[in-house]
Amino acid sequence: MATRTKLAKSVLSDYLPGMSKKEQWDLYRDYLQLDKVLDAQHLWSDDAGHPAHDEMLFIVFHQIYELWFKQILFEMDDIQKRFSAHVMNDRDIQPILSHLNRIAEIFKIMVQQLDVLETMTPQNFVDFREHLRTATGFQSWQFRLIETRLGLKRDDRIPVFHCPFDDKLTKESQDSIRDAESRPSLHEQIDEWLARTPFIDWDDYRFRDSYQSAIQTMMDERKAYARDNLSGDALESELQNIERSKNKFDSIFDPDKHKAAQENGTWRMSLKALQAALFIKLYRHEPALQMPSRLLTLIMDIDSLMAQWRFRHALMAQRMVGTGAGTGGSSGYGYLLSTAEKHRIYTDLFSLSGFLVPTRTLSDLPDSICAQLGYRYNTEKAA
Repeated sequence: MATRTKLAKSVLSDYLPGMSKKEQWDLYRDYLQLDKVLDAQHLWSDDAGHPAHDEMLFIVFHQIYELWFKQILFEMDDIQKRFSAHVMNDRDIQPILSHLNRIAEIFKIMVQQLDVLETMTPQNFVDFREHLRTATGFQSWQFRLIETRLGLKRDDRIPVFHCPFDDKLTKESQDSIRDAESRPSLHEQIDEWLARTPFIDWDDYRFRDSYQSAIQTMMDERKAYARDNLSGDALESELQNIERSKNKFDSIFDPDKHKAAQENGTWRMSLKALQAALFIKLYRHEPALQMPSRLLTLIMDIDSLMAQWRFRHALMAQRMVGTGAGTGGSSGYGYLLSTAEKHRIYTDLFSLSGFLVPTRTLSDLPDSICAQLGYRYNTEKAA
């Protein structure tokens, strides 16, 4: 241990010539740029001659959020780079899962951090709110960039100030968002990745035929149960519901019905991607599908956590400023609450839960596909 410490000191001396031993072993402040970070809290209420104690909490809270946003964008840089390959390397799946999981955990923390900000009373906020002038969280270009890169489209956004969502941002921020919009979003990349799934049509196997057989079995069972236990209007209503359900299932395999569903906003993902995602969900126990299934789960977790964060943010805004205009002249609570539902991105993956069927109704996959979905060293399966 002593030799190792001596060697480390020697290396430091080589790289940091002219520094004393104390300086060489006291780099924490420099490494973290603490002089900049800890001097970045400037209270405008102090400048106005009306110091408000809780303004410090408000500033630190939002600075921490912006640092988390920076980390999320950093993780997305690597995720999207790996997804950008025409044929993604299987070894990229694990890093992608790790990064997506990290993003999900960050959003969990962001939701929890609202508990800290809510220790500030509405009156404490009023004491310095006027000094914020037009500063508002709506101007967080990093969060807008995260939304864009995840796949939220400009046309699907709810207007904030009766103008494009980025109209009030600096030109530099606008350019960053426009650049992201010119590139494939993560939603588009995942769609293309799913669409390349090879097992939907494999040799003589057709997932569509297998799935529709399972649907027919499930529908026949529901009809038999309805006829045995219902009568009159109740029976007629249930039989109509079953028929509507069958038509809904057709929209995931019939190209024309899928196209119509895309046009009316029911589906966003491509036909092949939807089929692949459903296949992965139904056969997620197969070794080669376990990591893709985990990926879909994580991206749903992120979408769900963002909705939770928006909802909590809306409730906090209502608590602090009521239902009137928000900071900077925005619509405040009303806008925030509506985004929790309407700014969802991966709703197709959530909707697929309504297309699942009982495992017992599914036919077993052919041996030729099972061999491909198993681990290569499993010689018994491969044989």
